[in-house]
Amino acid sequence: MHSRETDVLLRIIIGENDRYKGKPLHEAIVLKARELDLAGATVLRGIMGFGADSRIKSARVLGVSTDLPIVIEIVDRPENVERLMPFLDEAIVEGLVTSETVSVVKYRHDVADAKR
Repeated sequence: MHSRETDVLLRIIIGENDRYKGKPLHEAIVLKARELDLAGATVLRGIMGFGADSRIKSARVLGVSTDLPIVIEIVDRPENVERLMPFLDEAIVEGLVTSETVSVVKYRHDVADAKR
């Protein structure tokens, strides 16, 4: 990605207990995105939420949930994000996948840091 371009934000919302071939689904998605050479992925753990089943999942101390929401965000060119879609179709049994156009203002990494 380069600065000042229009890209796609892919947002994937799943549960932290979701699995794919024995490993956490969010790990499988991030590893697949890396394998496909996408620009990057970020995994966020939610503290509360509900989905299509309407069950509240919360990180409250007295009602500790073991299946909190997980959000994976990936920003890249549309054609690159599209290469991930067949894997998501196969791997996600329950969840939500959204896509929106975003304007990337800056995307850089420290070249010196990458050589360490």
